[in-house]
Amino acid sequence: MISVQVCYSDGAGVILLEVRVPLGSTLLHAVEYSGILKQLPEINLATQKVGVFGKLKSLESQLHPNDRVEIYRPLLADPMEARRRRAVKNGR
Repeated sequence: MISVQVCYSDGAGVILLEVRVPLGSTLLHAVEYSGILKQLPEINLATQKVGVFGKLKSLESQLHPNDRVEIYRPLLADPMEARRRRAVKNGR
């Protein structure tokens, strides 16, 4: 068994769950073992991306001891469009 963390920020705060999973487990296994999908049914792994320590990974990626699995929320705005709007607003 290895220890990993499952992390999700819902905008109001950060949820960080410690989980022990069998050696050779994937990111999907850790998310399922954590129970976060039952706690937060708005999480949709079919559309949301996941990663480990800020690097995008697939749900099938193998975990290592002490990894932090992060579930990313969808972007609310296109970053390029938001930057353009700020530039126009600031007269650039």
